[in-house]
Amino acid sequence: MTNWLQGCGEMAERVRHHDWANTPLGPIDQWPDVLKTTVALCLASSFPQAIVWGPGLTTLYNDGFIPILGNKPVALGRSFSDIWQEAWPQISPIADAAFAGHATFIENFPLMIERGSEPEEAYFTFCYSPIRDVQGNVVGLLDTVTETTATVVLSRSLAELNASLEQRVNERTTLLAQTEAALRQSQKLEAIGQLTGGVAHDFNNLLTIIRSSVDFLRMPSLSEERRQRYMNAVTDTVERAGKLTSQLLAFARRQPLNPEVFEAGQRVKNIGEMLEAVTGARIHIRVELPGQPCYIRADSSQFETALINIGLNARDAMNGQGTLTLRVDTEQPLPRIRGDASSQQRFISIALTDTGGGIPGESFERIFEPFFTTKAVGKGTGLGLSQVFGFAKQSGGNVDVASQVGQGTVFTLYLPQVMAEECVERCTLAPSELITEGAQRHILIVEDNLEVGRFANQILQDLGYQTTWATNAEQALELAGADGMGVDAVFSDVVMPGITGVALAKELRRRRPDLPVVLTSGYSEELAESGYEGLVFLPKPYSADQVSQVLATVLRKG
Repeated sequence: MTNWLQGCGEMAERVRHHDWANTPLGPIDQWPDVLKTTVALCLASSFPQAIVWGPGLTTLYNDGFIPILGNKPVALGRSFSDIWQEAWPQISPIADAAFAGHATFIENFPLMIERGSEPEEAYFTFCYSPIRDVQGNVVGLLDTVTETTATVVLSRSLAELNASLEQRVNERTTLLAQTEAALRQSQKLEAIGQLTGGVAHDFNNLLTIIRSSVDFLRMPSLSEERRQRYMNAVTDTVERAGKLTSQLLAFARRQPLNPEVFEAGQRVKNIGEMLEAVTGARIHIRVELPGQPCYIRADSSQFETALINIGLNARDAMNGQGTLTLRVDTEQPLPRIRGDASSQQRFISIALTDTGGGIPGESFERIFEPFFTTKAVGKGTGLGLSQVFGFAKQSGGNVDVASQVGQGTVFTLYLPQVMAEECVERCTLAPSELITEGAQRHILIVEDNLEVGRFANQILQDLGYQTTWATNAEQALELAGADGMGVDAVFSDVVMPGITGVALAKELRRRRPDLPVVLTSGYSEELAESGYEGLVFLPKPYSADQVSQVLATVLRKG
């Protein structure tokens, strides 16, 4: 009787009509209840399942399992090991584990099987579960399986496609980076060409004045009045050359700064008064300050220069008449400017608004480039706004600009706001007569450039000092002695091979804390990034007068 076999599918029909008497299972009506129940559940399931029964591994399966067999010979009632003989070495350990009472679940298991005209690699996710009788003995296993070959192949194809796509993206990214690098290099070379041309032009003009003046100074019959005039011309020209290099260093953010805390409102008010004197009577200067003091930490000299540069540009843009407004606001966030990141830290903004003609679009993107100017020849160097940009960035801030043709322009300088601190005014050396009383003080000169070293040595000797000249920091440390008592002061360059002037000063201060050290440089990335660090700094080019005064000052303090 097969009343328990109620399935109506293909495999249910085949199970009912199969000659089971000639199999290890025996006649169907003599099957144990556990086998009947398991077969009924299997045939009723829509999920691919197979039953492997007894030591002979006799196989029964449902309709869902038929596609997994493919074109294999009829498998019903045959041994599971015979059906899958080509893959049995891989399957056997898993089946043995199930007959030992251990269920196994495996995903995307690869098998090389034969179910068509040729062997194929297929993938299966399956579970082998032990089947137990009423006494708890394992009498068979239930194979619940789904074929995942299509999914695995698709995943592989996608992975290969992604890898290929990633490779193409990487290749294109590399090509783009190379193209951008080439463009940047081209722009860099163009900028260097413009910068070099501008520097060469301005310096050639300055050198012409110096060369001509020196030629006249060599004339023995030159009157005293003309001699003084040419000497003044040389001095003034050297100062202009120094200012030119200072502006270039400011743009490059390599200008050694001397930051100090000062009240911005009063300083802006003073600059407003200064601009009134140079802009003319028809330009009205307005200064709008906050109701309370506000403090910034910056190089006050560069701060004043930056605002004056903007103010003078505004004067020229207004053609001698209009209104220039200087407005100070506190507690301002730093907006995103020209791709630079924004910041929610506290900044003080100083906005200079003019009523001029505005900046044309073709010039707007280039206004901070060194030597770029829209003024007539001889009316400007094109370095004013470069200095503003470099100073702002080096001080931890930025400068923004908004302009509308026919309406005017607003330059807004952002600098970090700080808490009120004791503001110490800088002591600057006023021009005076040369102090030539060296009093036989011993000065150690450290300078790797032979021409500059020879000149500095001559200046100090003419000022009455005893001198020793070292061409590098290592030699200077040896001459100064282990306790630094070998000299009375040190006059050192900053940029040198090996140990720098700053590192030398620190080591000398460690040996002798009260040893006066004066650092000199025309360019120092180290000083630009770290500041003076409490050291005395004399920028190049320096005059004999400046050398005499700075040495006299540090020796008095020492």
